[in-house]
Amino acid sequence: MRVSITGVAGFIGCNLAAALLARGDEVVGFDNLSLGSKSNLRALVGNARFQFEQVHLHDLDAYGDALRRAHAKRPVDEIWHLAASSDIPAGIADPGIDLRDTYMTTFNTLAVMKELGIGTLAFASSSAIYGDHGERSLSEDTGPLFPISNYGAMKLASEAAISAALESYLKRAFIFRFPNVIGVPATHGVVLDFVRKLKATPGRLQVLGDGTQQKSYLHVEDLVNAMLFIRARAGERLNYYNIGPGDDGVSVRDIAQAVVRAVAPGASIAFGVGNRGWVGDVPRFAYATEKLARLGWTPSLSSAQAIQKALAQIVAQESGK
Repeated sequence: MRVSITGVAGFIGCNLAAALLARGDEVVGFDNLSLGSKSNLRALVGNARFQFEQVHLHDLDAYGDALRRAHAKRPVDEIWHLAASSDIPAGIADPGIDLRDTYMTTFNTLAVMKELGIGTLAFASSSAIYGDHGERSLSEDTGPLFPISNYGAMKLASEAAISAALESYLKRAFIFRFPNVIGVPATHGVVLDFVRKLKATPGRLQVLGDGTQQKSYLHVEDLVNAMLFIRARAGERLNYYNIGPGDDGVSVRDIAQAVVRAVAPGASIAFGVGNRGWVGDVPRFAYATEKLARLGWTPSLSSAQAIQKALAQIVAQESGK
């Protein structure tokens, strides 16, 4: 196939592109490089089946021109839309960030797909659409949906726009609701944040919140495997799945202690107050993943195992190894 990936220079996008190229697909990648990096594409650039263009996807004219050029060379079969602002605190401070980079990128993707007759969309959604349901296990049909961050609100609005598009011109859609995804090349997230903090101040690790926050974590290799599995096996017109390890997750306290052991043994850990690291942070959540299990997919790593693997990889990344 010929596949377009938005947000291709990001952490997940570059891993997805590598997997698609490895199976023989052609990949046309777009990214504005605000959070992603060209260095993440270093291993892909020499591949004749990979094409990259820097473009602001919230700019409909620029985005439309770029995709039209790619489509004219050889038709694009489907779009994997991963582009978004992953900086939740920034979106709380300035809601325009998520409107522009999380929702309008989706709105414009759908508009260009309609114009060019591209019928299949795979969309990276998030656990943030559910909001804060406390200890409740989150299934795909959990509701009501009241996100507590602008990021979650714009992801939910994007899902609604995709659903509406299916009623008029879109042929098929795949909505992947991500948990906390970890691995390399790491660009953000709790593990990278802790590793960098300890390298800056080796004797002390400052943690946002009291450390009781507990969430599911999935290694990026498992995530990409799950997305490709769902794309190949799910047969509905609208396919929406939680992707996660199906366990109770790992606490921030446990992650902090693991990072200290790996980076600066003996360092003290200073916890904050309350169970929210920032405004818009959901302190606890666990996915119900029975729907994905019925489809036939299970992860290779638990949350705890994913943390350990990602930690070793991120320590190596930050050491330049």
